[in-house]
Amino acid sequence: MREHNLVVLDMAGTTVADGGLVEQAFTAAAERLGENPAAMIDYVRATMGESKISVFRHLFGGDEDRARQANLAFEEAYGELVAAGRIAPLPGAAEAIAELREQGRTVVLTTGFARVTQDAILDALGWRELVTLTLCPADAGGRGRPFPDMVLAAFLRTGAVDDVRRTVVAGDTSYDMLSGVRSGAGIVAGVLTGAHGEAALREHGATHVLASVAELPALIREYEA
Repeated sequence: MREHNLVVLDMAGTTVADGGLVEQAFTAAAERLGENPAAMIDYVRATMGESKISVFRHLFGGDEDRARQANLAFEEAYGELVAAGRIAPLPGAAEAIAELREQGRTVVLTTGFARVTQDAILDALGWRELVTLTLCPADAGGRGRPFPDMVLAAFLRTGAVDDVRRTVVAGDTSYDMLSGVRSGAGIVAGVLTGAHGEAALREHGATHVLASVAELPALIREYEA
């Protein structure tokens, strides 16, 4: 039996219910910079899961200073929403992570947010001790999804499996699926609790589509059997 003992999970929309906070924080950031958020929101929705600084670089035509200003404003706005208690775990997510760990698997949480925002979310949920490792794009050389870098960083840093094909990636966006496929993960599971629907998830490489991450421990056991 091939053990899939490395499980790399996205945060917002996959394990964390953010209730549209990404869009709210983006709108606030755009307004703080005197930009029109309505002209940009479609691109933001299409690129959910991507490193936020990359999104802003695209929106501002490669203007690095402007992109960094926007990214800082976004992180501040998102942090304010988190601090206001606007974030919660998705139903069954913490239990699924605990079950995966009880099965002997290493669980890593990844995000397209900056480390300061990821830490704010972990603290707000009391999740600091929940997993072995948490990664943001900067922890993997700066490239976020759809690049495979965070999944491969999890593979290298944990040493949990001896073959990338024994890695499981789960997320709610097309970019999560692409990063899983590009990393060589054996299971790339889309979940329907976030940004993108089943068609988009399958189109970008999902091997399985689940109602939520709560179904993941059973899926992995069945797949191994």
